[in-house]
Amino acid sequence: MSTLPIRTFGDPVLNQVATDIDNIDGKVAALAESMIETMYNAPGVGLAANQIGVQKRLFVYDKGDGPVVVVNPQILETSGEWIYEEGCLSVPGLSWEIARPNSVHLVGRDLDGNELDIQAEEFEARIFQHEVDHLNGFLLIDRLDDEQRKAAKRALRKMQIRVSPHEHDGHFQLLGD
Repeated sequence: MSTLPIRTFGDPVLNQVATDIDNIDGKVAALAESMIETMYNAPGVGLAANQIGVQKRLFVYDKGDGPVVVVNPQILETSGEWIYEEGCLSVPGLSWEIARPNSVHLVGRDLDGNELDIQAEEFEARIFQHEVDHLNGFLLIDRLDDEQRKAAKRALRKMQIRVSPHEHDGHFQLLGD
């Protein structure tokens, strides 16, 4: 496997809603392996498929005890509130204190097609919410208030963060897009 380029703020693919994966097969497993390698290389704790240009509902994460793949994730319930400094691989070099629910109930599938049903709190819950946001077309910057968002966009312009000139690298076709 190899690492893949991570799409950054300004790339329109990050604002599109990803579609469900109908068939969990070897192509999906190969994509997940590449995503895990990319996540570790970045380094990060989570990576959604659309962050590498694949508009499918899949994310990988590692909260510290090994990589996990979640296919077609859905957050069914949330509760509480937890404020935590949060960054994003698609908005490199910046982070903000973000209030999110403290606990979540996430369902999805693993690479064998088995149902995942996870009650998560704090850090793991935050990872789930962050990655599902990506799959729903939202970036961390969308969670900021107006003043923070303006300041973030100024900082990004200053850092000259813009869309990388990607050619189709084959991963769009990998899952039939």
